[in-house]
Amino acid sequence: MAGSGPAACGEGREAAEAAGLHPLVAVKLWQNPCWLSFRMNFLSSKFNHPVYAWVERQHGLTRPEMVVLYALGLKDGLAAKDVSQSSAFPKNTISRAVQVLEERRLIRRATDAADRRSFVLRLTPRGRAMVDEALPLMIEREREMLAALTPAEQRQLHALLTKLVVASPGWNAACDAEESS
Repeated sequence: MAGSGPAACGEGREAAEAAGLHPLVAVKLWQNPCWLSFRMNFLSSKFNHPVYAWVERQHGLTRPEMVVLYALGLKDGLAAKDVSQSSAFPKNTISRAVQVLEERRLIRRATDAADRRSFVLRLTPRGRAMVDEALPLMIEREREMLAALTPAEQRQLHALLTKLVVASPGWNAACDAEESS
């Protein structure tokens, strides 16, 4: 299994060594049959851990709670199921986050104008202020992470990752047992 995938050619080994990456990270980069998932998870954690730790220290919010606020900051008036489907968090996790955010008066439920039997979630001014406060930190962290790439490489990465996200609904659902329950 070692040496599979595009990472087998070893691009960047010298740079990784010079950067002082942990030896196990090097193994996971160049001797890993699951090279894509390692890279995605590693980079995601390099963004998520510091950002969500800051959010928790500043506002006492968990990651799922901030995920709900951020989604509503992008598009107010969403249903909880929309947040769940777009975040890959289970419905019950998002439901608990919504309950906490409502109790803290950071979001409110409103009747869906398109379907009076349904409810949508809306940010309160306090919820909007939290999103607005966290957003510059998130943007700066992402900018810092992308600084190793040229503008052309950033555009290429954007296009390739977008292509994977768009293709994701067609992936084999055998591992998605939790979503169907």
